[in-house]
Amino acid sequence: MTESPSAPVAMRPLALAGGQPRYLQLAQTLLNEIEGGKYPVGSQLPTEFALCEQFGVSRATAREAVKRLVQMGLVVRQPRVGTTVRARSASTGYRQSTTEVGDLLQYAADTTLRIESRETREIDAAQAEMLEASPGETWLHLKGRRHAPGQPQPICTTELWLHPAFRSIRGLEGALTSAVHSAIEQQFGEVITEVEQEIRAVALGRADAQALDAPAKSPALWVCRKYRNRLGQLVELAISTHPADRFSYSTVLRREWGAGGR
Repeated sequence: MTESPSAPVAMRPLALAGGQPRYLQLAQTLLNEIEGGKYPVGSQLPTEFALCEQFGVSRATAREAVKRLVQMGLVVRQPRVGTTVRARSASTGYRQSTTEVGDLLQYAADTTLRIESRETREIDAAQAEMLEASPGETWLHLKGRRHAPGQPQPICTTELWLHPAFRSIRGLEGALTSAVHSAIEQQFGEVITEVEQEIRAVALGRADAQALDAPAKSPALWVCRKYRNRLGQLVELAISTHPADRFSYSTVLRREWGAGGR
């Protein structure tokens, strides 16, 4: 995220964590100060304008940093009141906020997917229907569990299917902190232009419950994402199953000015 050209150079802090986005740096600083007692529960955080002056950042950067604290359950924003500290430590669970495809990259960066199995599978008729493919094709199949910082238990199990054209992809072993579809784009020159997402409320199956150390048949969120290229072809399918108390999902829908008055 770029800074305002008018921001004084002397006020700009050094880049941390190898080019981590500035709003995340600012959010981490504010989180540390809340946990350290500088801003007690019930007190007000500085206004966005004050944060811009203190840290030499743009208004957009300050707004995104505060938004991240809201998502973590640390603060609440109220019109004409300001931003009030509501907790000294982040609430349990991981909340994903999505407004565009690029936010999925941030989700991957904020969490860690540990790949636990990788194999090339010849798909059957049922799998072919799910993957919009033909029986007998050989897709790359990956399974693992995703973890969020500060959470001892995994937030979900994840199952990935990659199109045969990308089954030789490198680097998808162990702990991943970047999106799989990003690796496809980098290694094969493919471009993901669309992601279809389906979300269902389900009861946690026995295998997932055991992998997640959660009660079997307890409420869970099932999320299926289909990553497509410019031609609408399925490049990657990802299915994640989250225990209800470890994950929430928020979406912002924006209406274009002047569109559809009826």
